[in-house]
Amino acid sequence: MSKPNKSVRIGICGLGTVGGGVFNVLTRNSALINSRAVRDVRIVHIGARRDNPNVNTTGVKVSRDIFAVVRDPDVDVVVELIGGTTVAKDLVMEAINNGKHVVTANKALIAHHGAEIFSAAKNKGVTVAFEAAVAGGIPIIKALREGLAANRIEWLVGIINGTTNFILTEMSEKGRAFEDVLKEAQALGYAEVDPTFDVEGIDAAHKLVILAAIAFGIPLEVDKIFTEGITKLDIRDVNFAKELGYRIRHLGIARRTEKGIELRVHPTLIPQARLIANVSGVMNAVMVMGDASGATLYNGRGAGGEPTASAVIADIVDVARTLSTPFENRVPVLGVVAEAIQAQRILAIDEIESEYYLRITANDKPGVLSKITQILSDAGISIEAVIQKEAQAGDTSVPLILLTSRILEKTMRSAIAKIEASSVAEGSVVSIRVETLDK
Repeated sequence: MSKPNKSVRIGICGLGTVGGGVFNVLTRNSALINSRAVRDVRIVHIGARRDNPNVNTTGVKVSRDIFAVVRDPDVDVVVELIGGTTVAKDLVMEAINNGKHVVTANKALIAHHGAEIFSAAKNKGVTVAFEAAVAGGIPIIKALREGLAANRIEWLVGIINGTTNFILTEMSEKGRAFEDVLKEAQALGYAEVDPTFDVEGIDAAHKLVILAAIAFGIPLEVDKIFTEGITKLDIRDVNFAKELGYRIRHLGIARRTEKGIELRVHPTLIPQARLIANVSGVMNAVMVMGDASGATLYNGRGAGGEPTASAVIADIVDVARTLSTPFENRVPVLGVVAEAIQAQRILAIDEIESEYYLRITANDKPGVLSKITQILSDAGISIEAVIQKEAQAGDTSVPLILLTSRILEKTMRSAIAKIEASSVAEGSVVSIRVETLDK
């Protein structure tokens, strides 16, 4: 085997869980990584505000000022692992301006500022790689950008936040309440002290916009994604879904339609027979439908130090392999040349079509079901399945569970409003979208 060419000198900014994982995996597997990169990959500088007790940095330059790394002339590739969108953006832009390649795991940074960052990188002829920004150790970006390059992507759906998947798994398998599971997730380190980004779907939205941009050749437009979290999910609905043969998962959904592109994150009923419905705990999965490949599923650990480090180092290897390749001959950052990226109409949530799960607190009187079905029928909505529970002693109302045909969201909202305004139901109607994922 020929000897590696010029070494690739790495500067790591941030030595937390992921940064420590990158350092340790690069050190442990150095010979293997070098043989695959066809160059010697060496960590020469670390920028970290504090030490990581799980990392032995002896022999490596360490600076408390992370900007010292991007200004170091001996660094070829800057690995940004500090998170956030303010300091991180400044760090990445300065690295690019200094002619350095960038590898990042920062989905929020790419989702909000990717266009500006990619433009600056193109002008400087450097690479920005971000495989670790979505789904941890699952190489989904490489799969979309390269493995499925022959395909017109029709849709993709993903369980792309491990925290919400852990919570929903515990609710489904053990019948636990949301608040109870969230506390455990925080104790285990799966959820932050402030879990808003996870449980309200913001983290998943950041990841979905990146996947959609690559899948459909559209700009990064995170503000156009419909986002709904899991905080209002009731354990009763999780149980009724199981009774109907479904599981509830928090999905990111991107779909190409004749009217435009659907971009949405929300709780979804999926048939239990689907493989993605059986992805449990903190695992992630992305299902992609290509016109040539058909459906493919990518499953694995979506977070954690070493799984994410696996994706970061894969990007470092890619950068090392292409250092001598002219910029215009490298794999385009979003899978197509910049000139081919075209804005498409992003549909408002009222414009999407879905099947629906409805839970109605119905008055326990004769004729109530027929009145509800009449309201739905008048709106052109068919009922596919029904669960009608018996009233308990003293109850004046019973839960009525319906699965509906596929219908426009706006139409469903209107029908629900009529049910809620009628004398046959009490309180609000619970509705959850359903995806069969069969076409």
